[in-house]
Amino acid sequence: MQEQSFTDSDVGKRVVDAHGNEVGMVAAVRDGMAYGNPEPGVFDKLQAKLGWEDKDEETYPVQTTNADRITDDEIHLRKF
Repeated sequence: MQEQSFTDSDVGKRVVDAHGNEVGMVAAVRDGMAYGNPEPGVFDKLQAKLGWEDKDEETYPVQTTNADRITDDEIHLRKF
């Protein structure tokens, strides 16, 4: 994948592993870095749809170097 930064439009996207299994959701984007919330609940999904970013101790960084591809709805992690 070509190196790029995450943007605000990535908030709310599902994060899936190389096998297509959902592992989380993008909760916030700061300075081109996405922060994923593992196994998000209903409130987390609603919060993302409303544009209410939430980066806290339950979010983890997702670097573009770990992404295989980014679609309109998902961030696909590369196989490790």
